[in-house]
Amino acid sequence: MKKIGTLISVISIFSLIIATESFAQRGMNWRGSGGWGPEGQYGRMYNPKTIESISGEVASVEKISPIKGMCYGVHLILKTDKETISIHLGPGWYIENQDIKIQPKDRIEVKGSRITFQGSPAIIAAEVKKADKILRLRDESGIPFWAGWRRR
Repeated sequence: MKKIGTLISVISIFSLIIATESFAQRGMNWRGSGGWGPEGQYGRMYNPKTIESISGEVASVEKISPIKGMCYGVHLILKTDKETISIHLGPGWYIENQDIKIQPKDRIEVKGSRITFQGSPAIIAAEVKKADKILRLRDESGIPFWAGWRRR
């Protein structure tokens, strides 16, 4: 009887060690984010040092996959007084479940990080203001709100 109790204890401890190691190896890989997590290749493009605000009229709303293997996201083509620029909002599954809907011909103000994406200027949006509504997408350091946690 003692041997069975000892064996069960050893197996339990071994199972806990294996489970702990497997979680530690995976780390925070943002499973389920479709590649839109803050530590992914695309998420690291956001640079808090290049934040600016622009306003204009939405020319189109499109679905894109910014990098191969990512789930689709929503981006806008925004016409301003100075340029026509791509505005990257975020993953479709997040954007489509927000109360604010952005359509062509809407006048909006965008605050975000200016980047060069596939050789062209673009802005990864942190927030979009339409009339009196604000769509918040990222915090001041660029961590997306859809990530479900904040770095401290």
